[in-house]
Amino acid sequence: MRRSLALKVGTVAAAMAVAVAGIAFSTTGASAQSNAATGYATQNGGTTGGAGGSVVRATTGTQIHAALCNRASTSTPIIIQVEGTINHGNTTKVSGDSCDTAADRIELKGISNVTILGVGAGATFDQLGIHIRDSSNIIIQNVTVKNVKKSGSPTSNGGDAIGMESGVRNVWVDHTTLEASGGESEGYDGLFDLKDDTKYVTLSYSILRNSERGGLVGSSDSDTASSFVTYHHNLYQNLNSRMPLLRGGTAHTYNNYFTGIVESGINPRVGAKIKVDNNYFEDSKDPLGTFYTDLMGYWQVSGNTFDNVTWSSPGTDNHPAGPNPTSTTTVSIPYSYSLDSAACVPSIVSNTAGANKGLKTSDGSCNVQTPTDPPTTGNPTDPPTTGNPPTGTNLSLGAGADGTSKASGTSYGNVIDGSASTYWSPSGTTGRVSVKWSSAKTIDTVVIKEASDAAGRIGSWQLVNNDTGAVLASGTGAGTISFTATSLTKVNFVIVSASGTPKITEFETYA
Repeated sequence: MRRSLALKVGTVAAAMAVAVAGIAFSTTGASAQSNAATGYATQNGGTTGGAGGSVVRATTGTQIHAALCNRASTSTPIIIQVEGTINHGNTTKVSGDSCDTAADRIELKGISNVTILGVGAGATFDQLGIHIRDSSNIIIQNVTVKNVKKSGSPTSNGGDAIGMESGVRNVWVDHTTLEASGGESEGYDGLFDLKDDTKYVTLSYSILRNSERGGLVGSSDSDTASSFVTYHHNLYQNLNSRMPLLRGGTAHTYNNYFTGIVESGINPRVGAKIKVDNNYFEDSKDPLGTFYTDLMGYWQVSGNTFDNVTWSSPGTDNHPAGPNPTSTTTVSIPYSYSLDSAACVPSIVSNTAGANKGLKTSDGSCNVQTPTDPPTTGNPTDPPTTGNPPTGTNLSLGAGADGTSKASGTSYGNVIDGSASTYWSPSGTTGRVSVKWSSAKTIDTVVIKEASDAAGRIGSWQLVNNDTGAVLASGTGAGTISFTATSLTKVNFVIVSASGTPKITEFETYA
């Protein structure tokens, strides 16, 4: 049965309940970055994300930001495993030397060497977009991003599910589901937008659906510096246009499944060139050409299938490639790739594309393959054990202390003075306080003590080895924290959430 070309937009449920602030959860789904980057993301030195770095778990947007901010530097590798629903209710700005975050989006700004990976029951960014700016070597894998708005309430990321800008380099977005519930009049914008000199990006095994706009490369006819983008094994479903809209630059699209295109599909313009290999276009209008402008783009076509496709008549600002598409340029592809036959693309994409599909891929011969030996990323940090106060020498006495901004009248040194009558408070409800030594100390226990009139205010927190950025422990509430003995020169206690302004009287450390 043929599907209607009308945009089919289902009603999406309201925001899901906020995930519990605790850190411990199962990782029975995808448990590690699987496979390896493909396409243009393999060029310019390649894309490895946080491979080799610490593995941190997160169930809130604030915890994602805290993981970035707690690294030793902006380039310290990290893999952030995410489970649950990430939304405005559990996402706040976190400050630190290794991050630049925001409260209304997941902000990857001025950083490098990061993987965000959905695990367990899945990760959904609900009405909250992911923004990549002035960053490099980023992997986003196995997540859903939905219903991100630029108007209405709440708004996030200019209405883009995933957006990149300002000199971004080497990003691999893989096995994601990007969706909206309407078009611009309903407050939505693009699902996958690249602009302002973004290069070496691959979008693979992903679903883009139920939106007016799939995505663009270049935000205007004068923004033509973005280039070298690969799209493969993606499902484009019930979209009006921009699959992608490509202004200048070079791109490659192969083995994608396009169904229900309402107005136009692949749209190179302003001198852009795109290689279009072995794609399957079904029940669609104008799947390839230069549209809505007389600034022509160019294409090289081979092996594509056009099933129940209609083509509009050429005009001064309408240049469809069909009804019998032929190449108007040649595009040299610098990386190796295997092409599935276009005939099997609907089946192979339907069985592999999107989040929570087990990171399945094609073997290049129309067969689905499941990862059997994913790369080792190490064990994620576990929640701490709590128990009786330790005995022995409090190593914080005589040490140094610092942190993020403090409330008026308080001091970092108050947490290492051995007195319960003095305290440190952050300038708001969240922040960091640290104990540091001139030479390395080995510790395995920390005790956080609150003032009696502020007991219970501390919510979720992370204990971080400042030397490496590794999270030693995570949990909720003050008390005794035990973890694997670690040699370090500085340990950070990072308050991720709180019910009011915390008051920490002592930050004790023990061997």
